[in-house]
Amino acid sequence: MTVPFRSPFSLLTQLVGDQEQLGIFAADGCLESWLAAERALALGQATSGVIEVADAEAIVAAACAGNIDHDRLWAKARTVGYPIVGLVREIERNLSDSLTGRVHFGATTQDIMDTGLALQLSRSLSALDRRLGDLGDAIAEQTHRYAHTVMAARTHAQQAVPTTFGATLATLLAQFARHRRRLAQAHPRIAVVSLFGAGGTSAALGEHAGQIRADMAERLNLYDTEMPWHADRDGVAEFGWLCATITAACAKLARNVVDLSRTEIGEVSEPYVSHRGASSTMPQKVNPISSEAIIGLSGAAGALSSSLLRLQEAGHERAAGEWQIEWHVIPQLAVLAGSALGEALTLVRGLRVDADRMRTNLLLGGGTIMAEAQMMRLAETMGHDRAHALVYEAAARTRQRGIALTHSLREVAEEQNVLHLVPDPLITADDYLGQAVQNCARAVNAWQRTPALKVHDIAISELARERR
Repeated sequence: MTVPFRSPFSLLTQLVGDQEQLGIFAADGCLESWLAAERALALGQATSGVIEVADAEAIVAAACAGNIDHDRLWAKARTVGYPIVGLVREIERNLSDSLTGRVHFGATTQDIMDTGLALQLSRSLSALDRRLGDLGDAIAEQTHRYAHTVMAARTHAQQAVPTTFGATLATLLAQFARHRRRLAQAHPRIAVVSLFGAGGTSAALGEHAGQIRADMAERLNLYDTEMPWHADRDGVAEFGWLCATITAACAKLARNVVDLSRTEIGEVSEPYVSHRGASSTMPQKVNPISSEAIIGLSGAAGALSSSLLRLQEAGHERAAGEWQIEWHVIPQLAVLAGSALGEALTLVRGLRVDADRMRTNLLLGGGTIMAEAQMMRLAETMGHDRAHALVYEAAARTRQRGIALTHSLREVAEEQNVLHLVPDPLITADDYLGQAVQNCARAVNAWQRTPALKVHDIAISELARERR
């Protein structure tokens, strides 16, 4: 008996791992996708007259997970280096001798494994899209809720100008809308059938190759293609990149929450229940555990994504080691992305926002956050350069002497004999929000118009267009 499969224990996956993505790329998920490819191949060959209909039906009945001896399958795979030879033998064990040699007829190992992978990637994209939909809806709700909640915008980690909390979420919502559109756009390039034989020429299937391949694609709800992709992995690499960049978008959210939840800032906090984020020694701690997990997931995804370019180096008509890279990397990237989206959803739905603290923090540094606003108002009467110099000097005094900008501004203006040009009253944060509130509405409206990925509709409609 073979040794049971064991993967290295991942505490990150144990705590926040996405169960749907883990299931899609589990050993049983791989096996079922290969069996589905073999079933579709047999039925497609029967439709084209390559094998008898009765033979195809027998193969379909035999090619089910319950008929596969896993110990024998994986023992054979270790010897061969690939699982499909053993899989075919397992299917044939459940067929009459007269059908020996009809299973897998004209296909090569990578045809079955790549078609199976396409099925997994299609399911994975659908799952990611659903996660994106839920997360986007949650962000849209919070964007609308806090559209008028004034806070400091920060550039280079320092207060810059006033904005609203909703506006800071709006840009992130727009990014997730772009990611959702990317998934839909990439699906036809990723969920592609493979049936091209040993060297990509389809020679073994002869004149029936194109018809069988199209039949397989329709049965499996995949896209057809006229070009082999055994050694052309740009579609697989694109899938990996999508996973990595979605995970990074989640990390942007998480990084902002970590920063804004610092004790000295205290504007935003993660969801709270008793002992969530607790410390074993410091009773006061409420650590931002969701944000930390997301940042960790993104860091791991970034490291793995560096190997995606290596996938595309495969030479000639078949890889010699590059293919094996994706066996390890692609499932992990899918799991990392699904996990990041799931944890981000928990974070956004339970986000705690302290609007009063946001308002109070606007006064830090003597209210120098209003420097640009005061400069722009003064520039209307004295020109930009002179106004900039005046407010710059006022801001410097504010920092040096610990006084309010409103006081130092009038002081400098009086010294320069331009006090009469200083507006009274001075502009406030609420008057200097620009398009912040409108951006919230724009982002929410754009998100609501972003369509979900409809895998079945896309695949069938595309196939119909190709046949016309």
